[in-house]
Amino acid sequence: MILYRRRNLPVLLLLFAPVAPVGCTGPNVTTGASSGLTCVDDSSDCVAKRQRTLRYLVDDQDRAWVKAHAPAEAYASGVRLFALKSKKKDLTCDELAHGRNEADRAPGVLRSAGNLTPAQVSRGIMLASEVSRELGAEMKRRCRG
Repeated sequence: MILYRRRNLPVLLLLFAPVAPVGCTGPNVTTGASSGLTCVDDSSDCVAKRQRTLRYLVDDQDRAWVKAHAPAEAYASGVRLFALKSKKKDLTCDELAHGRNEADRAPGVLRSAGNLTPAQVSRGIMLASEVSRELGAEMKRRCRG
């Protein structure tokens, strides 16, 4: 079941981010494993960057990215939120709490970003709400307090 979901994550990214071109560059995150975080347009290059970044985050065993700062584009691209969603069963209670707080803050971050289209903001808000609910449910199931 997990393998099936992991295989479908790139397809979900294709569905989530068919948005107006804003560009694949972002603040200091244009190359390497995290380049897909801020890549929010629908170009094939950008889609490939998001897929690579999502695979990297999902496969990263130390999960330091969970507590790393994320720009608004990271929520608009869906990469971080999809990674949190797919890793929820592996996250510690502290990481779940951090991820849920991040998902809860994402709508405000997205709304205040001046470089995103209304469609990008709306999609990011919907995904953030879904991820917040799922992480909250996982916290209730496994964590005390």
